[in-house]
Amino acid sequence: MIDAQSLRDAARQLNDAGLCVLPIKGDGTKAPDVRSWTPYKVTRSTPEEHDAWFGDGRRTGIAVIYGAVSGCVEMIEFEGHAVRDGLLDEVTEIMEASGLGEEWTSILTGWASESPSGGRHFRARVTGAPVPGNTKLASRLALEDEYTPEERQRLAEKPNAKIIRVQIETRGEGGYGLVEPSHGAAHSSGRPYLLLAGGPDTIPDIDSGTMAAIRNICRMVDTLPKAETAKTAPRDIRPLPGGGVRPGEDFEARTDWADILQPEGWTFIHQGGSTRYWRRPGKAKGISATTGHASDRDRLYVFTSSTEFIPESPYTKFGAYALLRHGGNHKAAAAALRSQGFGTEPQRRRLSIVGGPFSDGSAALDPEHFPAPDETAAAGPGLRVVTSRPELDITNEADAIDGVLALMGDGRLPDLYKRSTGPCWVHTDDNGNPIMQQLGTDNLRAYLADHVTSFVVKRDPATEVLAEERELFMPKSCGTILGRKDWPLPRLRGIVTSPVIRPDGTLMQEPGYDTATGLYLQPRVALRRLRPQVTPDAVEKALDIVLHQMLADFPWARPSDRAHFLGALLTPILRPYFFGPTPAFIISATSAGSGKSLLKDIFKYLYGTAETAWPENDTELRKSITTQLYTTGQPAVVLDNLPNGYVIKSPVLSNLLTTEHWGDRMLGVNDKVTMPNDRVWILTGNGLRTGGDNGRRVMWVRLDPDCPDPDQRDGFRVGDLRPWLRANSSTVVAALVTMVRSWLNAGAPSIRTRKGDYSEWASMLAGLLGHLGVAGWMADRDEAIQQDDELLEWVGFLTAWRNKLGDQAVTTGAVLGAVAEHIPRNPKTGELPTANILGNWLKARDGRFFGDLKPVRIYDSHKCQNTWRVDVHQRASGARGDDRA
Repeated sequence: MIDAQSLRDAARQLNDAGLCVLPIKGDGTKAPDVRSWTPYKVTRSTPEEHDAWFGDGRRTGIAVIYGAVSGCVEMIEFEGHAVRDGLLDEVTEIMEASGLGEEWTSILTGWASESPSGGRHFRARVTGAPVPGNTKLASRLALEDEYTPEERQRLAEKPNAKIIRVQIETRGEGGYGLVEPSHGAAHSSGRPYLLLAGGPDTIPDIDSGTMAAIRNICRMVDTLPKAETAKTAPRDIRPLPGGGVRPGEDFEARTDWADILQPEGWTFIHQGGSTRYWRRPGKAKGISATTGHASDRDRLYVFTSSTEFIPESPYTKFGAYALLRHGGNHKAAAAALRSQGFGTEPQRRRLSIVGGPFSDGSAALDPEHFPAPDETAAAGPGLRVVTSRPELDITNEADAIDGVLALMGDGRLPDLYKRSTGPCWVHTDDNGNPIMQQLGTDNLRAYLADHVTSFVVKRDPATEVLAEERELFMPKSCGTILGRKDWPLPRLRGIVTSPVIRPDGTLMQEPGYDTATGLYLQPRVALRRLRPQVTPDAVEKALDIVLHQMLADFPWARPSDRAHFLGALLTPILRPYFFGPTPAFIISATSAGSGKSLLKDIFKYLYGTAETAWPENDTELRKSITTQLYTTGQPAVVLDNLPNGYVIKSPVLSNLLTTEHWGDRMLGVNDKVTMPNDRVWILTGNGLRTGGDNGRRVMWVRLDPDCPDPDQRDGFRVGDLRPWLRANSSTVVAALVTMVRSWLNAGAPSIRTRKGDYSEWASMLAGLLGHLGVAGWMADRDEAIQQDDELLEWVGFLTAWRNKLGDQAVTTGAVLGAVAEHIPRNPKTGELPTANILGNWLKARDGRFFGDLKPVRIYDSHKCQNTWRVDVHQRASGARGDDRA
């Protein structure tokens, strides 16, 4: 026991315990009574100094400097009001519950003192780490009856000021505290410091980790309000309208902290009053956090830095949930809670929608000319009428894409179709010609803007009201849709501009999309109502309109020319009814002004035509063909104004006229497109001829006015044809359809007619024209040969060869020597070919008949060279009685 009357003896005992001692002034300020006490923070005072300070008995106060200079001793001080409030008992109870009871008891009994104000001072020697500086561990707001006059004045000046009373604090590195037997004027009260237990020689050693846990428990009884931050809780916002509850607020009211913390590995340790104490995952003893301690709101307060939480920051239940489950994202946390049923359904402000019917455009046609449904039709057009404009939430991009595809599948997007290369729509150019527009990203975005009310849902953070705001699809969403390999849209197989016959023989005559055929009827002229039945009088009237009015005054070279042109006019109506390609129609005349342009314009007025100039080469011809098939919808394509006397000899044209589907690469992209070759191809020019394989793939329509200045002719039955067509196109189309319907009603008779790849079509037209009584169909075969320069040239060459050399096999050199004047010339140079070039020409034509003659290769094995002879078909040999002719 320290002699309370002898500070000198106390100083010796404190020094022997390794503590640094200081004298204290006797004026109640508790200030060190030395000129400067800073050096003593690092250097312990000596016994000689103690004798000088306390030897005369004048001083009444003595203190200890804590921290490293005193062997890492730290003091924990409970203020007198904290002891009276029961705070020491509460802390002791928590220590015992947390597993720190033994260490805490050793501190309480090691060296314990009582201050003149009734406070408690406890010491511990910290091992394993430096002692922290002086720290306030727990405080509370001062009670009104505790205010000093100075504090009352401060509140008068600043009403919102906080008057705080520290309840627990430490004296650590660089701090000091008075010890017993200080007395008298050393303290303002004049009362002494008293020893309660132990002494300087019985200070317990506590490791730094345990000491940190003890400090944390002392912090847990702090009752000062702590401000929440944006990271620990959402900002305070005004109440929702209509008494609504946010998901976070509902979560706060309905959820217990155990439901939040225990799934994350936290352990409930103790409860004192409304305060619950928790230990973090991975810790064996001690307390890491409290809940329910604050008087205003049940919050989590974590004291350790070894968790996800910010130390010494209050967390609401919602803030803790957002951090633990959603990385601190309050918006995501609120959305997740709403999906779990927390919160009331937010109010939603809807868009103001202007509704109305939307269709594929068919309803805009003149109702007076809208055709009555064909009573015999088994499957009419499927007009896709959309009675209301669909609405689509595109807040989430993935849902937006799924929503568009669903609208496609439900048929709620009018006038949208698909081809092999993607979605497309049909519209008309300035001349009324239909165009199939393949959609790009901008096209699709514009279409959706017109036909879908797309919106995003935005939440007002203040009121929680969900507001629908009009928003267009993002370009990347449109690009994603277009990047698919298929789309739930009706397939568009082509456009027709007049009534047509379906493959089952029924008549398609209602404008719009026809589900049975995949065709879109966009009439070039107003469609007339057709009678349910076709009478002989109607057929006679139709023939009169077409043959005896519209076509009456054309200077046909032969009856076959008129028959071929009528066949060409009927082909667009029959096109879906048969399979396979059709030949090209060559409209040629002996001179300008004969009527070629008028014949071409008949197609233009009745069906619409896509016109293009004759390209300079086959590469440009291929590009032109692809463009016409891919973008235009007119059933007739006109390659106009070929040079006078031009020989049509194009491999590209030959390929086009024998293929059902045309494939090519589009300009500027690597994608290949494949399109049905369903057009009527028309070539016009004066004195045209064919060469190569083109002669077998065309139909001739020849005009011969047999007069000078044919453009000056007059006195036509219908007057000027173009004004007549403008007034009567509807009538002419109805007449042509009537002709076809009459033929169908008669059983669609055909007359077998051979024309290579076109035999089905040729036989059908032969039967149709025969039914109508129109003569001349393909009656010009012999004359057509005269239009093929290459054929005539080789017939003459082989005839001269046969007559001169007989049937013997000879070399190409012998042929050159015998019939040089009859050999075809090089088309590039106009010169006679060499023996080698002639040999190559013959190889390319080996076994091919020109008329009744063909070249045949005979290999001479002795001389190791090719020889050639001309053979005659047996029909010619029998007719002439000469097997060498």
